Amino acid sequence: MYFCLNITHMSTLEIRNKLIENIFLIEDKSFLEALKTIVDTKLASTTYELSDFQIDRIKKGREQLMNGNTISNDTVQKKVGQLKQKLI
Repeated sequence: MYFCLNITHMSTLEIRNKLIENIFLIEDKSFLEALKTIVDTKLASTTYELSDFQIDRIKKGREQLMNGNTISNDTVQKKVGQLKQKLI
């Protein structure tokens, strides 16, 4: 299997999509593990800036958690299941 990316005139989105297409063709586990390491390293070093709205929502969520205003995952899953049944 051989593929080549001529990225000279491609946008970031085009490059990303082409890589995704080609990754599906690769069956070499060690190569995929090495690629995963590269991607994980890049993502770990990425810094995200949050908007004021996002920071506010995180603060509110933490306050709700500290006040015990939480719902278990099982309860949420049951409610979602019930809503799905109503929509069908």
